[in-house]
Amino acid sequence: MNEFSYLFLVFLIASMLLKIWLNRRQIAHITKHRGEVPVDFKGKIDLKAHQKAADYTVEKTRLSTVSTIIASVLLILLTLGGLINVLTLQSQNWISHPLWSGVVMILCVFILSHLIELPVQLYQTFKVEQQYGFNRTSLGQFIKDQCLQLGLMLVIGLPLLYALVWIMGAMGDYWWLYAWLLTIGFTFFMTWLLPTVIAPLFNTFTPLEDEQLKQRIQQLLERCGFNSKGVYVMDGSRRSGHGNAYFTGVGKNKRIVFYDTLLNSLNADEIEAVLAHELGHFKCKHINKQMLVSSLVTLLGFALLGWLNQQPWFFDGLGILQINNAAALLLFIIVTPIFTTFLQPLGSHLQRKFEFEADAFASTMTKPGFLIQALVKLYRDNASTLTPDPIYSGFHHSHPPAGVRINHLKTLDSST
Repeated sequence: MNEFSYLFLVFLIASMLLKIWLNRRQIAHITKHRGEVPVDFKGKIDLKAHQKAADYTVEKTRLSTVSTIIASVLLILLTLGGLINVLTLQSQNWISHPLWSGVVMILCVFILSHLIELPVQLYQTFKVEQQYGFNRTSLGQFIKDQCLQLGLMLVIGLPLLYALVWIMGAMGDYWWLYAWLLTIGFTFFMTWLLPTVIAPLFNTFTPLEDEQLKQRIQQLLERCGFNSKGVYVMDGSRRSGHGNAYFTGVGKNKRIVFYDTLLNSLNADEIEAVLAHELGHFKCKHINKQMLVSSLVTLLGFALLGWLNQQPWFFDGLGILQINNAAALLLFIIVTPIFTTFLQPLGSHLQRKFEFEADAFASTMTKPGFLIQALVKLYRDNASTLTPDPIYSGFHHSHPPAGVRINHLKTLDSST
């Protein structure tokens, strides 16, 4: 161990304790306010629904604490515990080609991590989600989804990992720039491919059949200047009772998607208001801004990795015996998050700013009252807590707390 080992341990423990502390605050705050519906929601959400949301959120938060501890222990085992060294030797015994053995080692770590987290996923799906009436998936469907995810990891992830490790060894001192360009290109390609190739592997997407609603949506799209490949309904109810809406894809391959559960819950005015909010992200160029920020952060990350890859103390400090490009890439992927945990509020703040801007745009396209009605129904139907802890929310939530968002929309509603 060296100085970096101790720095790594300090940040790992601090990150874990921070997450556990935030979870405890969240549970305490929700429990404290469980007995009464907040003033802004009285008459709209009854006490029983409010308490269901509180209990559901508490259960998920407790499970999050378990996941945090498991992930921290696994990270110690992989690095200072020597598990990466064991997997490196094993992969070299299987495959003599040094580049492919490194790729297989990385893949083994990802699969191992997923398998270790699988019991938590099973408990979340078949205990917590089932208990609160949201789970609609079967064990067979769950296993099928896991196999599909593994298949996609092999088909898509292996070539990308191979290309990145190859670039690290073949493109000289500025390999990190080429790796960044590859990653950005791959991200754009996957975003383009997602709506028509990948998403249909998991769900069925059918064109919206309600002609009256389709006409209203088309008129809204024309007012917003949004070109879409179509409006689709996704069979989200096959797996869950939660509702949502989103648009996906890039360029001419954009499509709008509604969960069938959302369409069953909201009326036409409310659906139009939700879509107007989503289109607000497009009109305010939030997607472009997010992609720009993500691209810059990725570039800085690869530049940092380019420097760390030349520092023996980086590998020694994390218990790695064989210094190679695959180990450097893996370490950067699994270790960086503990150093960036404390920056999460910055990202959350930016996301919330975007949400407020999208709400403001929606209020110019439809009545704010319709969006308020839709949000109240979604909070109720999805059992979203109305009383999150402010500090916890500042770290973890991309959307403003329910009360804050509703009050902001009220200020935009000239009829109130």
